[in-house]
Amino acid sequence: MMTSLFSVAVGGAIGASMRYAIGVGLFRAFGHTGFPLGVISVNVIGSFLMGVFIIVAAHKGLAHLNPFVAIGVLGGFTTFSSFSLETVNLMERGQLGLAGMYVLLSVILSVGALFAGLWIARGVFA
Repeated sequence: MMTSLFSVAVGGAIGASMRYAIGVGLFRAFGHTGFPLGVISVNVIGSFLMGVFIIVAAHKGLAHLNPFVAIGVLGGFTTFSSFSLETVNLMERGQLGLAGMYVLLSVILSVGALFAGLWIARGVFA
């Protein structure tokens, strides 16, 4: 348990640092665009890398690296990769209705929760 937790923590630090570096690099390259270029870039890259890693790990017997790579590095890089993996898993099992519900609920509830957090925090700290 502690070994896996340590692997996730180290991987998460690496992934979060990579996310920050990409965001800064894109900002320096393109300036403020008014579009969240850094966020969408890491979401797409992270989702792609999650897909590649899951297959490579399964074929090469590297599933023991899942806590470090999938949860840690890629989870720290972008949690969207985990969301994408869960969605595709549901779709591949033929549970299209559940996949659609998962996508809709994840987006609607997460954005709604963010708005609620903003509203409550503004009420407390305003």
